[in-house]
Amino acid sequence: MSEVQAVKDLDTIRLIGHLLERRFSKQVSDVWHVGLNLALRISDLLAIRFCDIQEDRLILKEGKTGKTANIPLNLKTQERIKRIQQEHPNHEYLFQSFRNRQAINRVAHPISRRYVTRAFAEVGQELNLKLGTHSMRKTRGYHLYQNTKDIARVMKMLRHSSEGVTLRYIGITQEDVDKDFVELEI
Repeated sequence: MSEVQAVKDLDTIRLIGHLLERRFSKQVSDVWHVGLNLALRISDLLAIRFCDIQEDRLILKEGKTGKTANIPLNLKTQERIKRIQQEHPNHEYLFQSFRNRQAINRVAHPISRRYVTRAFAEVGQELNLKLGTHSMRKTRGYHLYQNTKDIARVMKMLRHSSEGVTLRYIGITQEDVDKDFVELEI
């Protein structure tokens, strides 16, 4: 599996959401937009149940680390979640598979990671980007770092334990660090 990138340009972020909706579905576009705002791994993002959302917070146990993520929901994310819930009041999952409608007695489950991965990869290929499901998490981290220059804050948001891992993860290269030294004159 190839390394995916953070999306560094805000117009490209919006374009990706638009293309996902046009080429695939509103639901996949919602995965992109909610994923950008929550910075969760795709397995945790797709596993969100409406009962995990308590007013303006998402509280869930991360599958990979076992850590509890207690994430405040920004207004954009709250509105998107509210719309999804209004459109699908009987759904258990935020991103529930619609295939369940054909099997009355089947247990509800979220859309598949494979489908989302394929959709992101195809849109990424169209835009000449290495786009994958982890791009949402990396993009959130990258933009937080650009806004704050506070690597500790990014580490905390991503729940990482190493600065080096976080810098590499969000795509901050030695070239970027060198540029900061040259451009910042005191």
